[in-house]
Amino acid sequence: TARLLREINNKSIYLYAPVVAAPTATNPQCGSLRRGFRCAGLRLQDESKSDKPPSSTSSSTTYHEHYQARSAEQDTVASASDPAADQSTDPNTSYQDQSGEQDEEYETEEQLQARILTAALEFVPLHGWSMEAIAAGAESLGLSSASTGMFEKGSGDLVLHFIAQCNAQLTEILAEQHNQVQLGQAEPKKTADFIRDAVETRLRMYIPYIETWPQAMSLLLLPHNIPDSLKHLSTLMDDIWYYAGDRSTDMNWYTKRAALTGIYNTTELVMIQDSSPDYQDTWAFLDNRIQDVVNMATTAKQVQSTGEAVVQGLMGAAVTVSLLCYIHHLNSLFS
Repeated sequence: TARLLREINNKSIYLYAPVVAAPTATNPQCGSLRRGFRCAGLRLQDESKSDKPPSSTSSSTTYHEHYQARSAEQDTVASASDPAADQSTDPNTSYQDQSGEQDEEYETEEQLQARILTAALEFVPLHGWSMEAIAAGAESLGLSSASTGMFEKGSGDLVLHFIAQCNAQLTEILAEQHNQVQLGQAEPKKTADFIRDAVETRLRMYIPYIETWPQAMSLLLLPHNIPDSLKHLSTLMDDIWYYAGDRSTDMNWYTKRAALTGIYNTTELVMIQDSSPDYQDTWAFLDNRIQDVVNMATTAKQVQSTGEAVVQGLMGAAVTVSLLCYIHHLNSLFS
């Protein structure tokens, strides 16, 4: 009995005939005990068979399944610790708009409006600064012409979008020139030359639309477009003076910008009437006017010239308003 118990504990059962003998009728209690040990031995023998290593085929399959589960677990841990690796396996759900900027798979209303207006610029030479051009731009993007209802200011939104686009483009050019000077890759320009080149660069952006630009100028004078128009003009003057090196914080800050505004507006008026090759008369006019807004200091003579420049700037603005009102009146007569 002791030996059988040891065999049971080791789960290795080998029944010896002398130990487990057939019960006799003369000892019923001993027979019952022997039958119980025999049943226990057979049960443990079955369990020991199930604990034997499986065959080579089942072993390979079990190992393969374990390896796959382990690999999946390791991949999960790796992706959690390295987001870049996880992103590399995800499909790209972003798209690239016409400006070259990456965006998500959705866009805001402002982004959609900007895409439509940018596309509409291609149709301005044909339709002018009008809702027809905006509708054509929307249709070129696969959108309905009813998208024009998104623009509260009508065709004025198209003009303001173009002005903002040109200002941003000029700022990029001036910033690049500034960086080249800082890196020693280009020589710094004199203030007069810098301002002159900046104004010419900005006005040349109107050349592809010069025939229809008087219409655009008249739209900018509409009451609901004036605040945004003045904001874009002020931003343009600030950017030019900033990259020209102006860091003034006194009254000169205002006088320089007022003078440059007058020069810019009057040069723009000359440009839309200029028929000379490559607008040479316009750039000559700009050269003659540009000296009125540079080299301003604190001497009495320079203060007087500053005042004259301010007056010129205000007069230029007044001439611009008068001329544009006249253009708007002509457009209303022929519309």
